[in-house]
Amino acid sequence: MAASGFEGFEKRLELQFSGDDPVAEMGGLRQLEFEVLEEVLHEVQCTVVAAVGNTYFDSYVLSESSLFVYPTKIIIKTCGTTQLLKSVRPLVHLASRLGLSATHCRYTRGNFIFPKAQPYPHTSFKEEVLYLEQQLPTHLCYTKASLMHSKLTSHSWHVFTASNNPRNIGINNNNVPYTIEVCMTELDRLLARNFFTSGKPTVGRDMTDLTGIREINPNATICDFAFDPCGYSMNGVDGERYSTIHVTPEEGFSYASFECVGDDDRDDIAKVLRKVVEIFRPGTMSVSITSATHEAWTAVAKAVEGMGMRRRSCTVDEFPAAGTVMFQAFTLSKTGTMRVQET
Repeated sequence: MAASGFEGFEKRLELQFSGDDPVAEMGGLRQLEFEVLEEVLHEVQCTVVAAVGNTYFDSYVLSESSLFVYPTKIIIKTCGTTQLLKSVRPLVHLASRLGLSATHCRYTRGNFIFPKAQPYPHTSFKEEVLYLEQQLPTHLCYTKASLMHSKLTSHSWHVFTASNNPRNIGINNNNVPYTIEVCMTELDRLLARNFFTSGKPTVGRDMTDLTGIREINPNATICDFAFDPCGYSMNGVDGERYSTIHVTPEEGFSYASFECVGDDDRDDIAKVLRKVVEIFRPGTMSVSITSATHEAWTAVAKAVEGMGMRRRSCTVDEFPAAGTVMFQAFTLSKTGTMRVQET
């Protein structure tokens, strides 16, 4: 924990692989023993607190965020002062033992609230990029790093990609057209209280039901965890698709994130974003969509501004073999929808 408070903003790493043996690909990374994954997480400085899986992938709630393991893809998302990028080389090595070779890497994060508390290699984005380039296999030679900045808010978006193929072939290997990552700060104080245990025996399910999180996607199987005395994490599993929420509710550095993958259904994107804003009512938020198409973009601003948020910036950039990233930052409009007030 930083001297001033807990760092809510996550670091997110996605690694994709392929193999020559179709049979090996079917099981792929899911064949890794739990103890082996624990060793990698130990290097990152986090542990598993809950887990659920289905036919398509395994989902783990961590002491600092989430881990998703598909046959040929792995996603690790960690907050606090974890050293996420220390997982790169071990994961690439473990995959090679299964006959899998890395084909793509994507690293993203927002602006740290307490940047001086971050350990190496997370002391700066430049340092992170240099470290990634040293850790990744040399055949991932098509790289790009970009800082997508919002001048009118405290939010910005850091993106690094590396690929063995420069063609824009889509964002992943699970036929999911987009990934959406939402970062929210200055959470409504009254709503943030829902993520405190208040000295009562509280489980994740209680917070999931009380806050309305379960209604974001009623079809998802939710694996949730309530931290004592405060904080919350959940992973949602719905077929091939995941969603995840992490909340640091303390006043002064409150933060919540929401991430999901899905189809280019603008109505569905708008519906999900409205529910997320309604649950947290942030003072400032950013929305990043990584997509192979532009269909998902148009729903974001309309949905969020309809909830009383005002768009402050919009930046678009393209990345080799990763798709297009659109980053938008919003603040609560003084003339917009009223936030929940304390009584």
